[in-house]
Amino acid sequence: MNPKILAVIPARMASQRFPGKPLALIAGKPMIEHVVERCRQAQRPDHLLVATDSEEIIRACEKIGCEALLTSKDHPSGLDRVREVAERLKHYDFYLNVQGDEPLMAAETIDAVADGLLSGKCSIATAALPIDNLEDYENPNVVKVVLDHQNRALYFSRSPIPYFRNKNPNFRPLKHLGIYGYSRDILLKTRDLEPSPLEEIEGLEQLRFLCAGLAIQVVLVSHDSRGVDVPEDIGYVERLLEKIHGKTRI
Repeated sequence: MNPKILAVIPARMASQRFPGKPLALIAGKPMIEHVVERCRQAQRPDHLLVATDSEEIIRACEKIGCEALLTSKDHPSGLDRVREVAERLKHYDFYLNVQGDEPLMAAETIDAVADGLLSGKCSIATAALPIDNLEDYENPNVVKVVLDHQNRALYFSRSPIPYFRNKNPNFRPLKHLGIYGYSRDILLKTRDLEPSPLEEIEGLEQLRFLCAGLAIQVVLVSHDSRGVDVPEDIGYVERLLEKIHGKTRI
């Protein structure tokens, strides 16, 4: 029997920096609709749903024919929301966490992370792509990752890593993209992990896994993405959409 994969989009209304973010309009459509469209274009997931704390988001999903599940309002992170889905929907082998504030996440990237899980190398997978400009490399909002020889994550940081003491024209630093995949077993086991000091310092939840000794497979992709953290990011995303599609409404 082929493994079953569920794509989950965690979306909450109470974002501290951008309340109501999932329903903010981007090129005339709610942001959550853009993320749903990206997931629908992916080939690997067997099913898709939005996990939310908001009846308003539920209604927005109903309008576009996307299943939505009402989850606890007490979850501190999207990972916790995805874990609740795994606890309630037990017939999937793998769960993809496609974050609800990533309207530019490419379907090819979603499929690549799924393939990373299906390879069996690790029970956690994510994605990265080469950084091609100094601005992103030095930007603390762009998370960097360094890998071992098997493309497993050694460390994630908001700081520029690695430090280039010696020049190497063949080496390119990597940007981490906001998408994760988990086996059901490992997703449930991470429930009991305590936040690590490194996680708290960097503000990066994935460091909790590395500090606990869990391996994270990183698939290298070619499609960049840009998350929406604050209202000012919307204009930037709209300009990228216009550049990609030649129009502002898609």
